[in-house]
Amino acid sequence: MSLAKQTQKLHDAVPSMEHKVALIDAICERARILPVITIERLEDVLPMADALAAGGLDTLEVTLRSEFGLEAIRILREQRPELCVGAGTVLDERMLAEAEAVGAQFIVSPGSTSELLRAGVYSPLPLLPGVSSASEVMLGHALGYRRFKLFPAEVAGGVAALKALSGPFNSVRFCPTGGVGPANLKQYMAQANVMCVGGSWMLNREWIHQGQWARIEQATAEALELFN
Repeated sequence: MSLAKQTQKLHDAVPSMEHKVALIDAICERARILPVITIERLEDVLPMADALAAGGLDTLEVTLRSEFGLEAIRILREQRPELCVGAGTVLDERMLAEAEAVGAQFIVSPGSTSELLRAGVYSPLPLLPGVSSASEVMLGHALGYRRFKLFPAEVAGGVAALKALSGPFNSVRFCPTGGVGPANLKQYMAQANVMCVGGSWMLNREWIHQGQWARIEQATAEALELFN
């Protein structure tokens, strides 16, 4: 079954946490790099997504940092159904419900609260909660979470932190985001507890404002070449 069909089925029933962990694994394996996208103009949504996909990234995290985030997700789900589109910067239960309503296929948060983690357990969508400490990992672990976003990765200790966390949390894997780029991507991906990375370095703001989509496509392709 395709990833799109799997996520569609989640809207019909709330799956187990084990199922959602497996789905996060499938999403991150497909993504390799999860581009963190903040939309400033709705007219940029489709050409930006097309440039990323042409460069090799078809799993997108559209943040809710701007007023256009939810509408951008709706547009992408309707007009680019072949893409896997999640909602990022989800801060609370209300934002989680809004992201579900527009068709997001997965949820990413910058941090963890008891409210959001519990809402994620009962959500039809898989949640990748943000953590920056062992205590936050334990908070999620107690509720069945096994996959986390390490954020901000470099500030939280980077590769050294991932190595330290691998000891007490040997069933946990991470998507480091924040300070990850071409210079250190290979170091992160070399860690056994890293499943993918998040970043926005291929989305230069000036390129977007000037509609230089070919440059975004090229930067995306170059980023993926680092995996070879």
